[in-house]
Amino acid sequence: MNRHPLIFDQFEALDSGEDFILVNDHDPKPLYYQFQAERTDRFTWEYIEQGPEAWRVRIGRR
Repeated sequence: MNRHPLIFDQFEALDSGEDFILVNDHDPKPLYYQFQAERTDRFTWEYIEQGPEAWRVRIGRR
């Protein structure tokens, strides 16, 4: 199941300055690259935890 559309829907629902925490079982680096390509300069990306069992990333809307 591709969860990227759900994540982008969540992102689009944010107001400027808001964020959410993504919890994943692997490094979501491909998602970061997709954000870079499709929403350049409109998002923030901050790792809170980087494995080995869970990755937590704060994704925000600028």
